[in-house]
Amino acid sequence: MTESDIPQATPRETGAAPKADPMTTIPGTGMKRPATGGAPCAAALRVAPPPGITGAEGAEPLPADYHYRVIARALAEIDAAQAEAVAAGRPAQISLGDLAARLGFSPSHFQRVFSAWVGVSPKRYQQYLSLHLARELLAEKLPLEAVAAAAGLSASSRLHDLMLRWEAMTPGEFASGAAGMEIRWGRFPSPFGEALAFATPRGLCGLAFIAETGFDAGFADMAARWPGATLIEDAAALAPWVEAAFAGTGSAPLAPIGAPFQIKVWEALLEIPTGHVTTYSALAERIGHPKAVRAVGTAVGRNPIGLLIPCHRALRKSGGLGGYHWGLPVKRAMLAREAARREAAE
Repeated sequence: MTESDIPQATPRETGAAPKADPMTTIPGTGMKRPATGGAPCAAALRVAPPPGITGAEGAEPLPADYHYRVIARALAEIDAAQAEAVAAGRPAQISLGDLAARLGFSPSHFQRVFSAWVGVSPKRYQQYLSLHLARELLAEKLPLEAVAAAAGLSASSRLHDLMLRWEAMTPGEFASGAAGMEIRWGRFPSPFGEALAFATPRGLCGLAFIAETGFDAGFADMAARWPGATLIEDAAALAPWVEAAFAGTGSAPLAPIGAPFQIKVWEALLEIPTGHVTTYSALAERIGHPKAVRAVGTAVGRNPIGLLIPCHRALRKSGGLGGYHWGLPVKRAMLAREAARREAAE
């Protein structure tokens, strides 16, 4: 590994006087690249190499969000490269070598980072991060009836041993804004940047990914869903459930708080296996309200338990990503990671 593989410290991090910044921020990532074009720097992070990769002596410990931030940069760079290619009339596909160069990495280093993030050695790398991934997944989607029948029966459809137990709150508890309830919460690292987890004694009632929104906005968003509840910071109480959720093993009980229609939509989302997608219109048909596509989309967007209730697997019929409450870079990263893990298991 060369020194160029290690992102360098910014003046703010070192305490040095700031200089004129020749960089421009890559939207949605907090990362920077040269404003005048050319190969991007390895970008505004003071980090050590990933586990298992040797680096400069004395390098600092790896930040918890290192892998997600590299993937977020890769998503932005792929989009930029494809836009440049289209504008110039060139093929839009970016090679692994070109992507690694734009990140300031060697191809082998980027492969190791990607593999560490996914947890397996995938067959492809940059293709999983392409905007076209959503369309590819949509092209092979099964009707939800077939998905529901097949889910959990084969190794390739399961991909992990996480058991989800579901116990939704009562309509009365929802209507009262969770009045009188105690909800414990904590901050946790995740494969998609920092996460906020919330739980009642019954199970997880909230899981937010705040890499794009920031802590303050993310916490306020979640707290507003349960205005009558008392929120108590207690990460240790939630840790076993959260760790099981991100590791994909063990048990993670879910206790979502929502209106009856929302609960029906969220239950339908649970039928979509890892590595697969569906459309908002298919979800509407699945719950028996085929004309309520807009209402279904709203319910998907109000899902309080990101990732575990997989609202990121809902797409537009056209193959477009649609929206995602915690930011499209997070949605794309989730789809990419799941697609890579699914293909590696097949």
